Amino acid sequence: MTAQLLQLTTAPDLADQVYRALLDAISEGSLAPGQRITQEELAEQLAVSRQPVMQALRLLKKDGFVQDAPGRGLQVTPLDPRWLVQVYEVRGALDTLAVRRAAERRTRLDPALFSRGRDAVARGDVKAMIDADLAFHSALYQAAGNPLIEQSALLHWQHIRRAMGEALQSSALREPVWDEHEAIALAVAQGDAERAEALMRRHSEQASAHLAEQLGGVAATDNSVVR
Repeated sequence: MTAQLLQLTTAPDLADQVYRALLDAISEGSLAPGQRITQEELAEQLAVSRQPVMQALRLLKKDGFVQDAPGRGLQVTPLDPRWLVQVYEVRGALDTLAVRRAAERRTRLDPALFSRGRDAVARGDVKAMIDADLAFHSALYQAAGNPLIEQSALLHWQHIRRAMGEALQSSALREPVWDEHEAIALAVAQGDAERAEALMRRHSEQASAHLAEQLGGVAATDNSVVR
């Protein structure tokens, strides 16, 4: 499968642009797990020289998104469901802590967060869905009043993006996510910390179980989370 990538304009930070474009493609699944990639093909599709592509691939390899392919060359790193479940377990604990603290402060989230998410679902734009999801969770982290929650949660965000991109290929998951997000936000705004935490935990468990099934039936832990 040949990924369809947008051409980029030349700029001083071109290697960073290439990195972000390739990371988006990996997250969305247009560069699929295990797919072989070459500097030449990527440079041609992005309409750039091989140099920024080489620099971007070096960073992507360091960050674990690409790896050496059998024989020679590079490939997109396959998703490791067991490792992802462990990442989501930590993320789930942070999410439930965030909603409890945000509810204690009776924080009202911006309604535009939900409009943005539902609009992305309506358009079937996986990248926009992922971005909207991050915006929702980031708003909760900030509402918690503890900057360490957001800093900790974002450590593995790029890898979580990949898992979300895989999960969101299923249209059955897309709309319910935003129903769940709105229910969580309502409990937070009402100051109902117990309900907010319970809703977030259930949201996390359901999402994690679905992803584990998609990636090979790995049993999800109670607190693991995809979104």
